[in-house]
Amino acid sequence: MQPGAGPANVNLSGFPPAFKEGYSDGCGSARGNYVRNYERFKSDAQYGQGWRDGRDICGGRSKSR
Repeated sequence: MQPGAGPANVNLSGFPPAFKEGYSDGCGSARGNYVRNYERFKSDAQYGQGWRDGRDICGGRSKSR
């Protein structure tokens, strides 16, 4: 999967690289190719938030905030 890949209606331009990388990993995980850099997930808030958002959006979960 390409970095930042996800549903066609998600525009990740303007997000920091760490968020985009996390989003790509989280989206891939939601689609059955589980990827998560555990150390980075714990230490890099942008990567972690991107991973959670990618998993939720690509997995069809609605975000409740």
